[in-house]
Amino acid sequence: MSGDSLDERLNAALAPYLRAGCLLAVSGGPDSTALMLAAAASRGPASLTVATVDHGLRPEARTEAEAVARQANVLGLSHRILVWTGPYPRAGLQAAARAARYRLLAAHAAQTGAAFLLTGHTLDDQAETVLMRLARGSGPAGLAGMRRERSLTPGLVLARPLLAFAKADLVAWCEAKAIAYQRDPSNADERFARTRLRQLRPLLEREGLTAARLARFAERAARDDDALRVIAEDALARLASKESRCLDGRALAHLPEAIALRVLDLALARAGAAEGRLERLERLLGEIRPALAAGMPLRRTFRGFLVAVGGDGTIRLAPAPPRRAAGPTELLGKG
Repeated sequence: MSGDSLDERLNAALAPYLRAGCLLAVSGGPDSTALMLAAAASRGPASLTVATVDHGLRPEARTEAEAVARQANVLGLSHRILVWTGPYPRAGLQAAARAARYRLLAAHAAQTGAAFLLTGHTLDDQAETVLMRLARGSGPAGLAGMRRERSLTPGLVLARPLLAFAKADLVAWCEAKAIAYQRDPSNADERFARTRLRQLRPLLEREGLTAARLARFAERAARDDDALRVIAEDALARLASKESRCLDGRALAHLPEAIALRVLDLALARAGAAEGRLERLERLLGEIRPALAAGMPLRRTFRGFLVAVGGDGTIRLAPAPPRRAAGPTELLGKG
């Protein structure tokens, strides 16, 4: 691929977003550096700002963030370093860091009035995400991988304009233009599942499981997931009360399982429940259906909500009461 054709592709990918205010999330790696350079070259009259998150996990992270700040200043772009001060969990560090990163970026986007938060995620990142979710047994929503666009907060859209670009092409683009970029040593840390899967990629590609095919699989899963969501939303409108906290359980039981799961998930989400794992939702529905068939009451606590099946077939959702503090005998296992 020639440099000119890649320039054109980058311009086309960024054009829909640069008409409005954008915040670029730039870590200093080749992907986000290419994003920043391409956006700066083709920006319009709308505001364009840059932010780098320093997670405080590596001593050199601050120096790397300052290098991004210098690059941004040369390009005439305003830059801010956002610092995550923890707390740092013992397990799930990458997930916690990712959540903190988006929280900090969303808050800064609100301050700058940005309509879009742009990240440098690539085709390779999408392929790795699909593999990770496949390994976890995800359903279609998870196997759809990273969406090109999704609402992050009210008024802010998270967009990934480079999702169709191979990382190798962006690295070559930076090197052809003598653009400096950084390498994050955590990308080679085998403690992280993404790193271990990345090392398997050459073997998988020899069997035909290329990044492009995994990305195409994600697109198809996203297409099917979107269709199922529309059907589930229509079913919920028919089965639920206005507040979505009471469901016609008997009608729910007659829905195909894939739709019933989504109706229950949507009802819980609209009631204010936190997100949860698919297998736990499957287990809950697996208990609800027999109770409905037998006309037996059932009460389960799920995602911070009390899910109660009445003898009349109505499913009611209500915030679960706070747990009673354990007394001394309970702590000793003598309750």
